[in-house]
Amino acid sequence: MRSALKKWRPLAIALSVAAMVIVLGCGGDESGLGRRYKVTGKVTYKGEPVARGTVSFLPVKPPPPEGRAATGEVKDGYYSLGTTGNNDGALPGDYAVSIVSVDVDMASAASSKEAGGIPHQGDAAAQKAIKNAKRLIPSKYNLGETSGLKATVEGAKSIDFELKD
Repeated sequence: MRSALKKWRPLAIALSVAAMVIVLGCGGDESGLGRRYKVTGKVTYKGEPVARGTVSFLPVKPPPPEGRAATGEVKDGYYSLGTTGNNDGALPGDYAVSIVSVDVDMASAASSKEAGGIPHQGDAAAQKAIKNAKRLIPSKYNLGETSGLKATVEGAKSIDFELKD
């Protein structure tokens, strides 16, 4: 009996190791998009950090659907990108970049009569507040086609944007 156990022991160890590799290897990327790289950076306008906004990397090469957009929230001048959320980074490729930064007075949009005082995007008051929003940076940066901003992601990196009039 002992010789039979000795005979199967190497096979049992090999199968155990193979099972661990499979289990540990399957937990990484559930999206199926492939490897994304951490992209962070600083956004300034006239030398000052942009207080709040959104940065969007819009794929140029490869184009969608292989290329996927990555976005990040600007807070106190700094951003971190995510493709599927949670700051998971950006896919490798070339991007046109858009940056939006506005100051919307949603307090003026809140109405005690409509939805219990909570503004909704479809409300006339909310639409008016969005239309009258103060632009914190020039509107040319709102679209990748007009911003003039480009980026290439080849690995983890910091990409800063100095915005001007």
